[in-house]
Order: sequence, then C-alpha cells, then structure tokens
Amino acid sequence: MAQIPSKQDILDFIADNPARTAKRDIARAFGIKGAQRIDLKRILKEMEADGQLQKRRSSYRDPETLPPVGVLEIVGPDADGDLIAKPMEWNGEGVEPTVLLSLRNGDPALGPGDRVLGRLTQTPKDDHPYHARMIRRIGANPLRIIGIFRAGSEGGRILPIDKGSDKEWIVPAGATGGAKDGELVEVEQAGPKGRMGLPKARIVNRLGDPSQPKAVSLIAIHQHGIPDHFPDDVVAEADAAKPATLGKRTDLRDLPLVTIDPWDARDRDDACYVQAHDDGFTIWVAIADVAHYVRPNSPLDHEARKRGNSTYFPDRVVPMLPDTLSGDLCSLHENVDRACLAVSMRIDGNGNKVSHEFHRALMRSSASFNYEEVQAAIVGQPNEKTEPLLEDVLRPLYAAYEALKKARAVRQPLELDLPERQIVLGDDGTVTSVNFKERLDAHRLIEEFMVLANVAAAETLIAKKSPLLFRVHEEPTPEKLDALRDVADASGLQLAKGQVLKTSHLNRLLAQAKDTDQAELINLNTLRSMTQAYYHHENFGHFGLALRAYAHFTSPIRRYSDLIVHRALISAHGWGKDGLSPWDVEHLEDTGKLISDTERRSMMAERDTTDRYLSAFLADRVGTEMTGRISGIAKFGVFVKLDETGADAMIPIRTLGAEYFHYDADTQTLMGADTGTVIGLGQRVTVKLAEVTPVTGGLTAELIRLDERLMPKGPAKGRGKPPRRKVGAAKKKSAKIARKVKRRRK
Repeated sequence: MAQIPSKQDILDFIADNPARTAKRDIARAFGIKGAQRIDLKRILKEMEADGQLQKRRSSYRDPETLPPVGVLEIVGPDADGDLIAKPMEWNGEGVEPTVLLSLRNGDPALGPGDRVLGRLTQTPKDDHPYHARMIRRIGANPLRIIGIFRAGSEGGRILPIDKGSDKEWIVPAGATGGAKDGELVEVEQAGPKGRMGLPKARIVNRLGDPSQPKAVSLIAIHQHGIPDHFPDDVVAEADAAKPATLGKRTDLRDLPLVTIDPWDARDRDDACYVQAHDDGFTIWVAIADVAHYVRPNSPLDHEARKRGNSTYFPDRVVPMLPDTLSGDLCSLHENVDRACLAVSMRIDGNGNKVSHEFHRALMRSSASFNYEEVQAAIVGQPNEKTEPLLEDVLRPLYAAYEALKKARAVRQPLELDLPERQIVLGDDGTVTSVNFKERLDAHRLIEEFMVLANVAAAETLIAKKSPLLFRVHEEPTPEKLDALRDVADASGLQLAKGQVLKTSHLNRLLAQAKDTDQAELINLNTLRSMTQAYYHHENFGHFGLALRAYAHFTSPIRRYSDLIVHRALISAHGWGKDGLSPWDVEHLEDTGKLISDTERRSMMAERDTTDRYLSAFLADRVGTEMTGRISGIAKFGVFVKLDETGADAMIPIRTLGAEYFHYDADTQTLMGADTGTVIGLGQRVTVKLAEVTPVTGGLTAELIRLDERLMPKGPAKGRGKPPRRKVGAAKKKSAKIARKVKRRRK
C-alpha cells in the first residue's frame, strides 16, 4: 500500500506539474487507491482551509503561483514596447505578478483593457515572473461600476453610486480586495447572478473615503474611464523638452501680444494684439506651438490622442499633456520667449475679413490678464497692471471687437443666453458658494477673435487641399424642431415653419422670449434641440455659428483636434518635419471619432461632478423651501431647475398630490385625474428639498406651490383616466392660445 504524501510533497508535485493538479492526478502520482483516497481528500481540504492550496473546480494549485492557463488583462506596452498583462485572479499574499505576453504572427492587435486566455510559463529569473502565449482573445471587458462597499459576514455588497441605480452587487469573501466597510471602490462583474438574483462582483480598485471632498472628481474620473496617470516614458519625453529657439521662425517678440484668461486659468495657449488702420484693423492671434514638442507617433502623441482633451473639474484638471508642457513650455507666460503659430487677419470697418496670413513664430507676451481686470480698465477702473497698456493695447482690442460685432449681426450665429455656473471651493475642498458667471465684453471679444482665427485656419487648409479635422455642427433634426415648436406654442411664442431653418429663425424665437418668464425655458429647449458637435475629416459646416467651414486651431494644449490642425498648417506651409505624418492622414477619420467620444466623456464627467458638488452644498438644507422652474417632464416625475444654484431636483410623480397624474408625451405635461391640474414645462414652482444624496448627485424634492397655487397633499386616490371634459377643456385652452398668438403676429 502506498504511503500518504505529506503536505510538502503535494506542494512540490503541484509546483513541478502545473498542468496535472486535479485530485485524480495527485492520487495517480502517489499511487493512492481505494480507501486511501479519503485520507488524500482530507489532507487537500486541510491545505485548502490553511490557504496553502486554492481549489479551482476539481484541481488544486499553490495560491502564490499562477495556473498554467489563465485569463489575463492587457495593461499596455512597457518602456521597451513589450506587451504587459496582469492575471485576473490572484489570491497570493504578495503583489500580483506581471506577465510578458508574446504575440505570434496572426494574433490580433491588443490594447490596454483587452482580455485573453493565455498559456503561462514561470520565468523567475526574468524581469517578469511569467511569460505567456495567447490561446484566444476574450470578448469585451466586463461591466465595471463605482460603489460603496458594505462589509458582511461572507464578503459584502456594493451600493452603486450611479444616479438612478439601486441594484446592489454581491462580493464573495475572496473578492473583497481588502476593502473596508464604507470605502469607495471600483468593481467588475465576476460571474452570474448570485442569491436573490444579484450579480457577483470583485473589487479591482479601492478609492478611499467617499465623504472626502477630493473623492467627488475622483469618482467621475474612474467612473468615466478618464486616464489620469501619465506613463513614465511620456513624462520622461516631456521632461526632456527644451524651449524653442528663433531659428527660421518669424520674430514677433516686439509685438505687444497679451493673454486674457479666467483668473484661475491653468494654461495660457492664446494671445492677441490689434493694430488699427484708417479702413479697419489687423488682428493678431498667436497660439502655442504644441506641435514643436509633441511629435507624431511619439509616446507623448499616443497619450495625447488617447486622452483627446483636457478634463476640467472644480478642484483639479486632468490635462491632455504633462504639466512640463501644459503649464510651462507651451503656456504663453508673460515676458518669456515662447514658440507659436500666429495668424494676422485684416478686417474692414464692418468686421469682414479681407485677408489673413499664418506664421510660425517666436513671441513674448507683454502681460497676462484676467477678464475682470481688462473689463474694469475699459470702463475706467484700470489697475497698476492694465493702465500702462490701456490706450495702446487694450482699447484697440475693443475697437476691433465693435467691428466684428457688426459682421456677427449680419451672420446671425445662434444667440443662446444660458448662465454658466461657477462652483467655488474652500481650502479643504468643500463648496463655499455657487455663483453664476457674469458674461463680460472681455469674454465675447476673445471668443470672436478665436472664431475668426479658426475660420482662417479652415479656409487656408481647404485652399491648400490639406487633410484636416473640421469642427462640424449639423442642423437640428425635424423631430427636435417639432418638440421645440410645441414648447414655443405652449409659451405663446412662435417658431417659423415650412422653410429652410436658419439660426436667424431661432434667434427671433429667443428674442421673443427675452425678458419674459419663458426666457430660460426657451433658451434651454433651444439648446436641447441642437445636435452634438463633433470632429470629422469632411466638411459639413457649423450650423450654430452660421459658418461654412470651421476648424479648431486655438487650443492645442487642451484639444488634440487643434494639434492636428497645427500639424496640417505646418505641412501645408513647409515649416518643418513635425507636420502631419502619413499615419495621421491615414487615420484621420478614426481620430475624429475617437476625440469626439473623449470630448463627450469629459462633458459627462464634468456634469456629474457638478451635480455631486451641488448636492453636497445643499446637503444641510433638507426641508428648506426653494423656488425654481419646471425644466423637464417624464412619466415618473418632474424635473425642476432651482433658481439659487441651477441644480436639478426631481419630484417623483407619486408625491405630486392627492390625485393621480397622467403623462402626455406629446404635450410634455402631467394632468390630474380629479382636478384637471396641468403641470408643464416652464411653470414657476416652490419646492421643499426632501432628500439629498451627495455620492450620486441626486436631489429629490416635494412640490409645494405651482404658479403660486398650493398643491393639495395626500396620496393619489386612484389610477383612473382624467375626465374627458377636462381633456377637452385643455385642448380648447391650447387652441385659444394659438389663436391669440396668430392674431398677435398679423
């Protein structure tokens, strides 16, 4: 009869035979038969309980080693360009080992986040403990979410932080990743639904205390997959960059260019100057020459393209480029030489562009201003910094702007008036106030200069038949226009129908609503009717700006699209070898789609962060009455935009009052079954803040007054249909309004 092996014998056998780890393999290796199998099973159970072995279905392995075949996730290339992966299952005591993945001819291209089934070999003397060959690629990445971990006796649960998601996830005991109760974590789905039909999850990242102010933007960064760490080779390349010298560049250092930015600007990528003439002006716009530092197909270029743009939060910025470039060498700081691409644009007295010319140059900013101090100087309150440049530099800027306003009035771009919120944080990261930014002529001046420069870039590249990325904004769909028309009709206003839509038609609607109670509603719904702007290698025009061709040229520090346009200008003018590469041209369509997606990703992350900060700001005001205006109607409730902060609160339909409300999708209204009360877009309301959930950004409110009328309290009486006479009365009222509008327009 064979001797029962010791625990060390079993461990040695598994280490030497990683492909033969099933119980029957172990039994066969040691000659275990009959009743001795019971003793072997007992020993294996003890080793599993002690953590010496991990059972995988019917096989065993040392938890400090990887199995011969396993699932790997691609981390990315290392500094040498080798493809590195990490195991998806690791239960050892130490740090999970890295795996060098070798691809063969015919294997698919892999990138960070891709998953493969690989055959692993231990290589303890190599830089990487394991080498692997791909067996097959595994489909898309599993679903990942951010949530709060609640520890339990057998693992725990995840409470998602996504607004509107109340589905919990179960975390098995071996998949907690050491997370503590109440921690913010990132998890991924790890199997089919468990007990109570809840999906299983494993914790892949611990993000810390969710109540800390810094967690607000961190949640958005992780939730939306925004890269916030620069690889070592990218940082090394940026750190090795040197300031540009004059060389063959045009010397503009004697031109008194100035930068005008927000007071809290993180980078300065545009400067301007105006020369006045008897018949018009020459407007100079100089933009940081990022292409000089970010060369095609370099590590810096790959990382910038992947990010697509910088993402801005109230407490931090996730930049497209490392700070060595974005905050220093590419930033047009005052009194230092900086490389730039500049355009001089000649306009007549009515603001029409007569000619323009591009230069690759070296500049030196005379001053760095903020919008508020420039505006104060123009209205008679200069400070020590603005006064010396007031007459020769600042006043000509405003004079050229007055001319551009005339051309703008003829062109009729969309004139939306929607105030922008500004969240002010204290030193500890908490919200101290929520303000609405004042729109100054200084803001509008810079915007008009930048639009003119972007038009010049597009026109030049079209004329030179150069590939480029256009900024495209297509006109609204008929369905969205019909929805806007319904809102206008309900407000007693009119939007032209039966003709080719122009921005001038929308501007007339906005003018009708100006200075009325419906102004915000009409502006908001006009914005909602617009299509999303995007980047494309073909020119489809820009509807909102009423321009035939438009390309982003003025912000290459924070937008990859502008870097592509800079490279196109460099190639088109023959200014150097750092222009568009053959790869750039070949993948222009893919790049346009990629950076359009990253732009939307950043917008969603910034919006979610704002919602969470506003919720945190209002957390101690539960029970307080606030005024607002109805901004949305849905089958499940009413959305209200609060006057004080601009935050959006939701009123669940079940709490609306003592009757049942029926939803009408066509008119975007709710109608009471008993009283015929109609709740619609734009109505003034008073609400009581009922619930605040800062971790999700959710606000729930109770409707107190509708158009100054108290709402009846109590549960809904039933689910009957609204009386026909009340529906008929509502239709008659709508028709009466329409007749009044028609008479008023004659």
